[in-house]
Amino acid sequence: MAKSPSMPDKKTIEHYLDAAISIAEGAGPIALGYFRNALEVDNKAEGKGSGQAFDPVTRADREVEASMRAELARRFPDHGILGEEEAAVISDSAYQWIIDPIDGTRAFISGVPAWGILLGLTMDQTCLVGVMHQPYLGETFMGTPGRALMRRAGKEIVLRTSEATEVSSAILYCTHPSMFPSPEVAARFERVASAARMMRFGGDCYSYCLLAHGLIDLVVEAELQPYDIVPLIAIVEGAGGIVTNWQGESAMAGGRIVAAANQSLHQQALDLLNS
Repeated sequence: MAKSPSMPDKKTIEHYLDAAISIAEGAGPIALGYFRNALEVDNKAEGKGSGQAFDPVTRADREVEASMRAELARRFPDHGILGEEEAAVISDSAYQWIIDPIDGTRAFISGVPAWGILLGLTMDQTCLVGVMHQPYLGETFMGTPGRALMRRAGKEIVLRTSEATEVSSAILYCTHPSMFPSPEVAARFERVASAARMMRFGGDCYSYCLLAHGLIDLVVEAELQPYDIVPLIAIVEGAGGIVTNWQGESAMAGGRIVAAANQSLHQQALDLLNS
């Protein structure tokens, strides 16, 4: 096993960020070719003993990921790759790219533009670069340690999370209540939802970007895979927020996630989840 490198300098991280933006945005036209058009949908949960579970995947998911993998392999042949639709590329390198080709497939097949193309770069257990590209809206959210931006129509906006420090004044988002598979887990989420000023379902990856933008304050979810959350960590934390699991530990493995605008709000959410 190769020795882990030291933290790359700012110039190197910017190089990786530029590559991630180029690759994610380059895959945008593929997704747009299928969005709001007739589209065959497969159920990945079918035949797996999951009853009525629906885990959709489309040709758009597969083609977007294939395009991104090919470009990553060309630019960074020694790096590892973890994606949703294909087997992981294992490497001795400490660097691993994380791909979710269409985060929010249910929104995608419903014609709702609350989906995005996610790409992140990790080094060991740190997310160095995160990108969410929403091609229909022409928006790209990006984050690196200490900085997050949103690019739209040729303009860049520096992102900062909100200053809300009390759950009672916070706007909380969650993609769907089905994320909470048991009454006990659902009750823990409900404690936060009941305390919040406003609670809305929907959003997928877009919720985390709006949190970085300072427009919402909390996202609490569960049952996430690493590719669902890792690229978004860099965006939220680059804007001043915090992302952990429900125990206040690293969110790099996915699972039950709480993202907050600041440390105070985050701690209050954890207290409610674990009380």
